[in-house]
Amino acid sequence: MQNDPHDEIRLKKLKFRAWRRGFREADLILGPFADAYASAMSPAELDAFELILDQPDQDLYGWILDREPTPPEFDGEIMRRIKAFRDQAYAMRADDHGG
Repeated sequence: MQNDPHDEIRLKKLKFRAWRRGFREADLILGPFADAYASAMSPAELDAFELILDQPDQDLYGWILDREPTPPEFDGEIMRRIKAFRDQAYAMRADDHGG
């Protein structure tokens, strides 16, 4: 993204929302994901991420963990990237713990 002040404000708000959802398990996936990838997202990707963040915590967390099927309207590129990020984080955690 460019250094447009409006873009920077939007990024800060999205990152804040990703980290402070009130559901710690979701925070620990969405916060680091936002920190790692939001700055490089296109405006359309940010729109999709924002729409995902608008969903209830329990639903969203179930989708991220594949405990519940992700509704088609949220099952796009950004959700796939979040799930891939989740898999990478779990793999690194397992490696750190000798598992």
